[in-house]
Amino acid sequence: MNVLILNAGSSSLKFQVISTDLDRIRDGQDQRRCRGQVERIGGEAIVTFQSPEKGRQVAAAPLRDASAALDHVLRWLASDSSGVPEIRGLGDIHAVGHRVVHGGELFKESALITDQVLKGIEECIDLAPLHNPNNVRCIRAARKILGDGTPQVAVFDTAFHASIPEHAYLYAVPYHLYRRHKIRRYGFHGTSHRYVAYRYRAMKGLTREQTNVVTLHLGSGCSAAAIRAGYPVDTTMGMTPLEGLVMGTRSGDLDPSIVNLIAAKEGLQPNEVETLLNTQSGLLGISGLTNDMRVLLEELRLTEDRRARLAIEVFCYRARKYIGALLACMGGADAVIFTGGIGENAADIRSRICGGLEWAGLRLDAQRNQSQAPSERCITTDDSTLAAFVIPTDEELLIARDTVRVVLGEPHPS
Repeated sequence: MNVLILNAGSSSLKFQVISTDLDRIRDGQDQRRCRGQVERIGGEAIVTFQSPEKGRQVAAAPLRDASAALDHVLRWLASDSSGVPEIRGLGDIHAVGHRVVHGGELFKESALITDQVLKGIEECIDLAPLHNPNNVRCIRAARKILGDGTPQVAVFDTAFHASIPEHAYLYAVPYHLYRRHKIRRYGFHGTSHRYVAYRYRAMKGLTREQTNVVTLHLGSGCSAAAIRAGYPVDTTMGMTPLEGLVMGTRSGDLDPSIVNLIAAKEGLQPNEVETLLNTQSGLLGISGLTNDMRVLLEELRLTEDRRARLAIEVFCYRARKYIGALLACMGGADAVIFTGGIGENAADIRSRICGGLEWAGLRLDAQRNQSQAPSERCITTDDSTLAAFVIPTDEELLIARDTVRVVLGEPHPS
């Protein structure tokens, strides 16, 4: 089954095609046919395509909306220039899997997109006004171009966290606000946390019930999750992705009274303060330089820039603080797992985060931590009672597998 995976942003569209089926999923023989992205939708868009046969191709095209962007992608897929011989027309796209950011309390697992499911995704727009509208537009565009005969599946960022208990997801605000408006913690990056927890137990030969880990997705957005007996019992992100760890441009946790103070002192409206906290804070806000951890580490190495150092220290301190909190809430764990662009690639950041966790039995092995091979690896000493692993995430593969299972009516496995 050729599955088209779509991840729609406000002015971007990321895509992959993965060929898989139940036998390939079982044997781990899924095949990635191509990937790419469309940026700056709404004007002269930049389109990047990549396939094993043709390599990387970059082009520009005037694309006014998500529908035009998707049509452009599908035309490329069906052309000889794509280097994807498995797809020669729209009929060779057998299913579409969408990353949907927020499923609220309606969706606790991936779902076949029907009119009712689409309505449910729209009902969650108030919970994710920056994300769900883009998902809805992309779903409608795919339905328009591919027709109702091509099944589409929604894979929700929030679904994996549906097992978090009430005492962990409720905010201490008047209860009627939760009842009326569903104000509560939902958690995000669920597909990433779920994937690396699955890979960990596959590496260790464990059952789901034997899987007790803290997972850290560290990238432009950052979150951590406490997974006990295979299911999340807490996570750092909240009702929106703003809560929790320090991120590239997001502040993470802060005193809510700061919002009114900033508004009054800076002459901003509440929505402008929210924008500031989401897009001008985090690593960018502290350093005044960039939200890119690679650049900050290089700046620190070359110039010893004080604010670059401070941004890195705050980032690592918050992550280490939350590891301790999550270990406490789940009664201890067997491993800490690093994933995401920073978590997978920044050995110095892993070292800074793990330094100070010796009390928990985690002792980093410097050589293993610095090594890049194998990509999935343990980075602690053999005598550590709390291990640390680096496991690259693959959210698109998980979306493709979920899509196949949902379309074929197979039970949810992980």
